[in-house]
Amino acid sequence: MLTPVVDEDGAPFWEYAARGELRVQTCADCAEPRFPPRPCCPHCQSFASEWRPVSGRGRVWSYVVPHPPLLPDYAELAPYNVIVVELADAPRIRLVGNLVTGPDAPLNSLPPERIRIGARVQVVFSSAGLPQWILERP
Repeated sequence: MLTPVVDEDGAPFWEYAARGELRVQTCADCAEPRFPPRPCCPHCQSFASEWRPVSGRGRVWSYVVPHPPLLPDYAELAPYNVIVVELADAPRIRLVGNLVTGPDAPLNSLPPERIRIGARVQVVFSSAGLPQWILERP
């Protein structure tokens, strides 16, 4: 099972995800969302930030089905997908994850031929607190 590498700036993201919430670090001064999390706002250089909830809706911006599998521990699940999701309410934010059929579904639960650029997706969380994505209209 994949586990996140948690650093000080990103720790709140994973804490919220473990509770089933998708939140994005946002500048407390200029309100610009930013990802990956970092100490300073790249737009106004403020060090003030907060974690704002987002809807968890987005669209597939890009995807890949790695051949051979990039993660040796997941070779038996190949082919599996890795998608980039552009968030609907924060379009400059793009998150990487997997498109699955439901929470805790295997990485290969959705056939790769069903993935389309622009497909609308919704976040779900695995029991380990990892954000994953499902199609809004399967």
